[in-house]
Amino acid sequence: MTKPKAKKTQEKPQKRSLRWLWVALILFIAVLAVIFAFQRSQFITPPVPEGTSAAIVDQLYSNYPNEDFTSNVTEDLEDFGFKVDVYQGDDVTVDLYRNLPIYDYQLIVFRVHSGTISPNPEGDVAPTTGTYLFTNEPFNRMKYTRELLGDELAAAYVLKGDPVYFVIGPKFITHSMNGDFNNTVVIVDGCSCLHYDDLAQAFTSKGASCYFAWDHSVELAYVDEATTSLVENLCSKGLSVKEAVDHTMATIGPDPDWGAWLKYYPAQSGDETLQELIQ
Repeated sequence: MTKPKAKKTQEKPQKRSLRWLWVALILFIAVLAVIFAFQRSQFITPPVPEGTSAAIVDQLYSNYPNEDFTSNVTEDLEDFGFKVDVYQGDDVTVDLYRNLPIYDYQLIVFRVHSGTISPNPEGDVAPTTGTYLFTNEPFNRMKYTRELLGDELAAAYVLKGDPVYFVIGPKFITHSMNGDFNNTVVIVDGCSCLHYDDLAQAFTSKGASCYFAWDHSVELAYVDEATTSLVENLCSKGLSVKEAVDHTMATIGPDPDWGAWLKYYPAQSGDETLQELIQ
């Protein structure tokens, strides 16, 4: 009867030493994983310089608020290192657009009504004359007369019978915006802003490094989801412009009603990451 007891006392130290060996090994692996993850994060998504800022210009907020969109996009931008300003509803005026370059934003998301439109909503349907972004400022023919006469601004509505607002066109960007953009990335969460490239050319001639938009009309729920995905791909995943667009279209797809595709301008920005674009 004593032999089994003697056998147990001989095995106990062995088991203890094996347990401690496994604990030490697991702790060592865990420490290595933390160090590797930290070093990897430093190389994949290095923080932007302190004070670098981004903006969300949400002209649609008054009638079509989407708090999830604002929260998710803001979180991705802040995680990347941006300080984020949000302009909503009646904040979105002609003068807000005018002064955007001097606020020195490195990335701007425009959540706005937009598209290729006739600048004369009170007349008969006319051929489209350019690509415009809506403000939330009611149209008044006695205001901004110089810009109206120069085809920099126009009056437009979304649907017949809707309120008429000032809209800004490419000439406003090139002639009446104060200052220049500093390698700013522009994302337009709206309709048909790369059906033609006039607005894209205006922003890049004013100093933007890259311009993202859709080539046709889009439904709001779809384009909010796709824009959120695009920002995540650029920020959290550190993908290049082309990779981010391709991944967004592969996962979200084109607009199910209109078939719109996300595109970017200029073509040579395709191989650059967000970090490289804003440097």
